[in-house]
This record gives sequence, C-alpha cells and structure tokens, in this order.
Amino acid sequence: MMVRMGSRPRSGNDPPYVLVVVISIVVPLAGLALLIGAPSTDLQWEHHPSHFWLVLTVAVLNAVLGLLVSEAAKQRDDVRLFLVSMVLLASAGFLALHALATPSVVLSGPNGGFALATPVGLLVASGFAALSAIEIDERREAVLRRWTSPMRIGLLVVLLAWAVASLAGVPPLDQVLEAERAPWLLTLVPFGVAAYAFAAWRYLGIYRTRRRPLPLAVATAFVLLAEALIAIALSRAWRLSWWEWHVLMAIAFAAIVLAARHEYRQERSLPATFGGLYLERTLERLGTRQSEALGELARADADGSLEEATAVLRSQGYTGDEIAVLLGSARELSRMDGLLRTYVGPRLVERLGEEPALAELGGREREVSVLFADLAGFTTFAEGRPASEVVGMLNTYWGSVVPAVVDREGGLIERFAGDAVLAVFNALGDQPDHASRAMRAAMAIRDGSRRVRAGDDWPTFRVGVNTGPAVIGNVGGGEQRSFAVIGDTTNVAARLQTISRPGHVVVARRTLDDVRASPGVQVDVRPLGPTDLKGKAEPTEAFELLSITT
Repeated sequence: MMVRMGSRPRSGNDPPYVLVVVISIVVPLAGLALLIGAPSTDLQWEHHPSHFWLVLTVAVLNAVLGLLVSEAAKQRDDVRLFLVSMVLLASAGFLALHALATPSVVLSGPNGGFALATPVGLLVASGFAALSAIEIDERREAVLRRWTSPMRIGLLVVLLAWAVASLAGVPPLDQVLEAERAPWLLTLVPFGVAAYAFAAWRYLGIYRTRRRPLPLAVATAFVLLAEALIAIALSRAWRLSWWEWHVLMAIAFAAIVLAARHEYRQERSLPATFGGLYLERTLERLGTRQSEALGELARADADGSLEEATAVLRSQGYTGDEIAVLLGSARELSRMDGLLRTYVGPRLVERLGEEPALAELGGREREVSVLFADLAGFTTFAEGRPASEVVGMLNTYWGSVVPAVVDREGGLIERFAGDAVLAVFNALGDQPDHASRAMRAAMAIRDGSRRVRAGDDWPTFRVGVNTGPAVIGNVGGGEQRSFAVIGDTTNVAARLQTISRPGHVVVARRTLDDVRASPGVQVDVRPLGPTDLKGKAEPTEAFELLSITT
C-alpha cells in the first residue's frame, strides 16, 4: 500500500506541460530557422577545447544518469525504465565518441567516424525511445525482459566496433563530411524525428495521468533530441547553428537530471525516484508487494518479532528508509483500525447481549447482500507521504462511509482492511430488503466520498455488490476470534469491485433482480454483459449501478 508512483494533483486550468512543450518546440526551431534563413547571423566560432569539454561532460553525466536509471529498472524489473536507460546510454556512448572528433585535442586531425557518431547515437536512441513508449502487453514484456542483457552487451559491442572502425578508417567512416551530414545518414533523420515525436507524445500522456515531473522532463528531452537531429541535418560545422544542436542535447539531458534530482529529494530512494515512468503492471506489482510487507510489519510489530521481519524485508531489497516509512504507516493503520472498531458493531453488540451464543465459533448460512469497497489509487497516494496525511485521508473517508452503511442502511461492517471495507446486510436475519439497502449504501459511499474528497490526487472508491448465501459467524481459536462473512457471495462482491471503474458501483444480476422485485423501488443500470471474474468458471452477468430511488 505504499508506492506513491502515480497521480499528483491535476488541474484542468493549469496545463504547464503545454507551455513547456510549446517553448521546447518553438524557440529552438525559430532560432535555427533564423540562423539558416539569414546566413549572416550564423556566425562561425571554432574553439576546439570548448567543444571537447562540452561534449565530453554532457556524455559522462548522461552515462551516469543512464546507469542510475538502469539500476532502478533492474531493482523494479521494469521494462519501460530499462528502455529509457538505453536511450540515455546509447546517446551518451556515441556522444563520447563524438568528443574524440575534436581536432588537436585527442586526435591530431578530424575523424569521419567520430564526427558521425552523434547522429548515429541519436537515431539508435530514438528507436529505444519509441519502443519505451509503446503499450507493452505481458507477452512482449516477458520477451523484452529476456533481451535486456543482450541489448546492453550489444550496445557496448556496437560502440567498440564503431570506435575501432573509425580509427582504422573503414569506409564509409574514412570520409570527413561537412557538419556530419552523410547522405545515407540524413535519409534516416525523418524516421528518428518521428520516433522521438511519438515517444514525447506518449510520455506527455503519462504526465497528464500521473502529474510527476519526470515524465514531463523525458517528453521535453525527446522533443529537444528530435530538434537536435534536425539541426544536425541543416547546420554547418562550427557555425552557431552547429553549436545549437550540442546545446539542445545538453539541455535535454539536464532536464531529466533536474527532474530526477527533484524526485529523489522527495523520495530518498533510487527506485522510487523513477516511479513516474514505471509500467502500470509494475505499479500494481509493487503495490501488492508492499501491501504484503506492510501487513508483515504490522503483525511483527504486534507480536514482538519486528527485528526478524525487518531483516526479511532487507533481504528482499527494501532500504532502511523504505522500511521506516512502511513501519510508521503500519503502526498508524493499526492504531486507526483499533479506533475504527468502535464503529463496526453497535447492532452486533446489542444482539450479542441478547444472544450470547452468537459469540461462539461456527456460523449460520443466510441470504445476505455483501458490499465491498476499495480505494482505487491508494497505493499511488500513500507512498512517500507522511503517515499522518494518509491516515487523515482514510479517517475522512471512513467518517463518510460508516454512517452511510451502519446508521442509514443498518449494515454491519465485517472489517476494514486498510483502504478497503467489507459490509454485509441481513447478517442478523432482520433485513428482508437487504439488496436495496446494499445498493443505497453503495451509492451513498460513492456520493459521500465525492463530497468529502479534499483533492484530485485523493484515491477514489470503487464498489462491488453481490447477493446470495453466505455463512455468518465467528472464526478463530482460543480467545482470538473474528466475526466473518464467508462464501462465494463475498468473493464475487470483491471481484465485482475490481472490474468497477473508480467512482462507480457494479452489482450482480441476483442483486438487481431482488431489488427490482421490491415494490416502490426504481433502479437504473448499465449492462456490462457476461464478465469473466477471477476464480469463476463461468462468466458473471454484471451491471453498473447508475441510480436507485425508493
């Protein structure tokens, strides 16, 4: 539950990405057009040491950044992040070779292969950029994951081979061409520009969804690299137009460095720094992994085995800072759970007073309606935020949810599970209209959470409702037991919640039929058709609940 790698506050009135991208596109191209269109302004400045150190410094810093991104990709096993690291490493490697083309610094004279290295590197990097921006399904992701090591090794081999061929003067690398403009190479420039443009557009989409600075920086960098390719094709050596593409590349990589630095200062963790670029499946996997870690820490903190649990998490790759954040959140959530138990069972407590046998282990089968609500986006919201802020958000939501379920509709909250709640209606056999109650409670949760929601970055409830038989009773042993609702009806409600969109309610056919059979109840739904649910052999007919009136 502790991976804040997704959305940030969004505002339809404040689209800074538009301004950034427009400036990135318009200003450099306008400058280049002026220099090319007015040759008198395209002044010549040939200073070999400045060129050498500018290019080499940018290449080294970019290589370091690429290695850091590669390490983060390895730790999180994320294919997209690996491909971004290949963009950085490919451009850095060829850019370093280009530095060697500076006459009278390392080599006595110009070298055609080293001079051509930069556009070649940009073209290779554009392929990785476009590939990183493609929506990758699980099958392709598995294939790419197997090719990560061969791609790294292959890039290194290509760089070494290019260096050797350049020094040996192997044709066509033996020709020194004006402004690194080999005819055979310039024909590929439009493809590289198109690849960067596609990648930039896709990363802008990621930024609009997650509102993290790093996707925006990557998108901006890709725009600048595309413009660098254009400048290479049009510029003349040692002219201002020629220097421009060097500066464009430096700014592109600096944008990523600054965004990564900003993220690291907030996250204090290398893998979390690049979380804004992760694949959705990586975020889901991390959410599950850290939810399990949170649960383990909570249990260990309660039974005194915290040191052992911490050692296990360290062996799984968690840093000390990450464990500290998880432990703090686990303690706060445990404390909150203890406080919220006062809401869970006023009616149950009353019945226990009337029927003490209800506290015995075992259960009774009863027709019930089960409501399962979960906060979509909780994992993204919680990671890295102060535990008090996370708990405050949950308390605000539960303050809206509990009265809607317990007070207004008479439901019994079976349990809170961090950011999820399971409620049952007719648990005590006294609510013949339990399906209608469950539906009304679901709509109240949806509408009430919208009213108390304090920011666009807050997670959103999605709700599933199902009706059917379940065993109601107590499970456990000795002095430790828990009131539970057990059966397929509960499982289906949880599965329906997973297919619901955030801010919406999905109900099963049985629930809908029971409500429609109730006099004076009107319900409006949108059919979702037969739906495959995890663990179910046959499709389940589901509906999105739009409204219910009584």
